Amino acid sequence: MACARNRCGRDARIAPHRFGENRGRTRLSDLHRRIQKGTNQVAVEMFYDDDADLSIIQGRKVAVIGYGSQGHAHSLSLRDSGVEVRVGLAEGSKSRPKAEEAGLTVGTPAEVSAWADVIMVLAPDTAQASIFTNDIEPNLKDGDALFFGHGLNIHFGLIKAPEFITVAMVAPKGPGHLVRRQFVDGKGVPALIAVDQDPKGEGQALALSYAKAIGGARAGVIKTTFKEETETDLFGEQAVLCGGTEELVKTGFEVMVEAGYAPEMAYFEVLHELKLIVDLMYEGGIARMNYSVSDTAEFGGYLSGPRVIDADTKKRMQDILKDIQDGSFVKRLVANVEGGNKELEGLRKANAEHPIEVTGAKLRGLMSWVDRPITETA
Repeated sequence: MACARNRCGRDARIAPHRFGENRGRTRLSDLHRRIQKGTNQVAVEMFYDDDADLSIIQGRKVAVIGYGSQGHAHSLSLRDSGVEVRVGLAEGSKSRPKAEEAGLTVGTPAEVSAWADVIMVLAPDTAQASIFTNDIEPNLKDGDALFFGHGLNIHFGLIKAPEFITVAMVAPKGPGHLVRRQFVDGKGVPALIAVDQDPKGEGQALALSYAKAIGGARAGVIKTTFKEETETDLFGEQAVLCGGTEELVKTGFEVMVEAGYAPEMAYFEVLHELKLIVDLMYEGGIARMNYSVSDTAEFGGYLSGPRVIDADTKKRMQDILKDIQDGSFVKRLVANVEGGNKELEGLRKANAEHPIEVTGAKLRGLMSWVDRPITETA
């Protein structure tokens, strides 16, 4: 176990980060110099509650399209901030009863779009273009604003709003349940804002007002662009957070089981304990994690990490980024949707059949503190 040993959980001052002998010193020195000199960097603009005028969004009528993770958090927090809000959901949507039980007014996407003058699109990326074409665009009028929680459809041209429409983004950097919980607790989750189209010159003020209404300005709002948010978000998901981490875990599991170790032992070491490490990094960066684990884990990590993630890995990450930047990934994403999601379903099936999933489902049954999905508890 990498954590819960001689230093894990200590509340003492964090020790300085220590690198192994010559570990990437040249590469890191170059990176530090680039950051200090501002090479390829744009000065970040930050805004807080005092920079945002809540009355702006309170004077508008907001339609939130979708009632998933972000949709429910935005809708409820906007309402609690004194904003008139309605939720747009298709007839028969399973989310309709949830929104109505929360006291929200629900209509079809077309109905709420016709009523509103600010439309926040929080439906899945792959459904947004169709919803825009069929339900939103026919109901747009001069003075309306079209908002997004992620920039993919605008940046890659899947949605093209009329020139007289304000197009902006408000993107909390956290899942919806956290956005809502922090708001209720009087706190907030940092958010990004961006303005892509601003015919009335009101885009930034309106986006900041919206961000304040969902609690983002309490923590801090960072100004960015649709391009930067979209490309960095997709890269993070594919190379590190989802794709990279998933394959790292599965490969580590395979290596251990193929070497003769019990699948249960392999699962605990490469997947179960990952949460402990990620939580420490989330709370205090990589230095906090290395301070909190044992010297054995820290020393071994410095030596072996670069053997797993090396220059070839970095080159492949750069290739992934290029595929995102030139639109190759989005073309494949769209082709999958137009093909009836067949490629995605095939990938899901293969992933579900991996031995680590079978082992994990069994072991999670022993963990009363883990919220297990319906598929595992049935």
